[in-house]
Amino acid sequence: MGVLLHVLFEHAAGYALFAVREVEEISLLLPQVEESVLTIGKFHNVVKLVAFAPFKSAQSALENINAVSEGILHEDLRLLLETSMPAKKKKALLGVADAKLGAAILEELGYQCQTGGVVAEILRGIRLHFHALVKGLTAQSASKAQLGLGHSYSRAKVKFNVNRVDNMIIQSISLLDQLDKDINTFSMRVREWYGYHFPELIKIVSENYTYCRLAKFIGNRRELSEESLEALEEIVMDSAKAQAILEASRSSMGMDISPLDLINIESFSSRVISLSEYRKGLQEYLRSKMSQVAPSLSALIGEVVGARLISHAGSLTNLAKYPASTVQILGAEKALFRALKTRGNTPKYGLIFHSTFIGRAAAKNKGRISRYLANKCTIASRIDCFSEVPTSVFGDKLREQVEERLAFYETGEPPRKNLEVMKEAVVEASEVVAEVKRKQEKKEKKKKKREKRRLEALAAAAEEVENSVLETEVKENDVEPKKKKKKKKQKQQQDLEAESEQEPEAASEPEENGLEEEALPKKKRKLTVEPDQEEEKKKKKKKKAAARDSED
Repeated sequence: MGVLLHVLFEHAAGYALFAVREVEEISLLLPQVEESVLTIGKFHNVVKLVAFAPFKSAQSALENINAVSEGILHEDLRLLLETSMPAKKKKALLGVADAKLGAAILEELGYQCQTGGVVAEILRGIRLHFHALVKGLTAQSASKAQLGLGHSYSRAKVKFNVNRVDNMIIQSISLLDQLDKDINTFSMRVREWYGYHFPELIKIVSENYTYCRLAKFIGNRRELSEESLEALEEIVMDSAKAQAILEASRSSMGMDISPLDLINIESFSSRVISLSEYRKGLQEYLRSKMSQVAPSLSALIGEVVGARLISHAGSLTNLAKYPASTVQILGAEKALFRALKTRGNTPKYGLIFHSTFIGRAAAKNKGRISRYLANKCTIASRIDCFSEVPTSVFGDKLREQVEERLAFYETGEPPRKNLEVMKEAVVEASEVVAEVKRKQEKKEKKKKKREKRRLEALAAAAEEVENSVLETEVKENDVEPKKKKKKKKQKQQQDLEAESEQEPEAASEPEENGLEEEALPKKKRKLTVEPDQEEEKKKKKKKKAAARDSED
């Protein structure tokens, strides 16, 4: 029985190569044999572990799994196959799970690869019993390796960049459209509600935001006077309109309104005003976000229309993948399918109709300019999606091209060729990118310097704390012996005082009894004896000196 088929299994822990014993392919696909895959004892008779190459680190595992997912033969896998597969390549057959990887192995190493059928069934069994087939690998460690690799692989695939997130653009444009609808509905409600009291104001002021501000400011029209004329001018920004409002309030046909109703109208008007102000802030946020994520597209067609295209496509990447013909009718799907169903004329434009270019073109040229604009939008979206440092240079150049094409339709003046324009754009973009990179490098250097200073300050503070702690310990050690010495001196002084108190008592007792003086203490005796002995020694010395003089 010779080994004909080898099976490659990619696990989070490493690559494993199994040899499959000679079994008929038809018998492996029987239901009884498929059930035997579930038991490890029977499955051991089918496969045998030839080699296992564990990954050295988590980074190595991520690199290998990325290579496998992209159908590329990694060096680690090449080494395993070259060392463990049979030398005769014609007789060897390798079973793999991914057809792309099999094609790469066949191209680079020359081994015939097989996918599906028997190989899929064997791989199912290997996946189920992998921790039992490899010595030293437990089910717990295998699951940990899978979990860690899964997290790192997902993070690498997502490639999360805070400044290039188009999800925020999609949510912002959706909220902006919803706010437009809601503000319009609420403003109409304010007009109807306040119109009972001051109906003439609707004809004088047409803008919703201004009307709500006036309704909140005026309140009861009977209280409006010449003093409030300046405030009206500030709101309306027109002295004639302010005067007209004042005159209309004096001769209004509206009904009287209670203070409670006025309070409700004013509170609702203030809500509508706050929503309108929030909408302005949201539009600024959308503009700044579009300049970061898709600067070329926003420079070409505008922030709002560009954001709507990204939102409708689902993401900037999806929009970049669309052909120009799809971008042209994006947003007009219903009209397209209706035209296809009824065999009528297909729509010429979708969301890009809101661009100013199509509105400026003549009726006969609207289809042509929409097709040209969709082509340029596709180019701009691809540049924004796949460039490392996105800039608005290409968008500005593409906008100039659309302007030239509009002029060509109107006057017949031939526009510049696309090649010339793109060459200019590449030169300008390279300069802008270099400048941006230079600024980023400066920022990074400053950041590193700040970090270094912070670390140095922390280190210096830590040293100061350590030095202060050491000084306090040394002081404590010095103070303890001094205290001991002081205590000793205090004890000695107390002993001497006690002895001095006892001496007069002892001296008075023999005088009273008429007895001789008792012997003094040793220290006192020495003090009294020493001066007498010195005098005797001096006398002896004098006698000796006199005797020597007489002999001479």
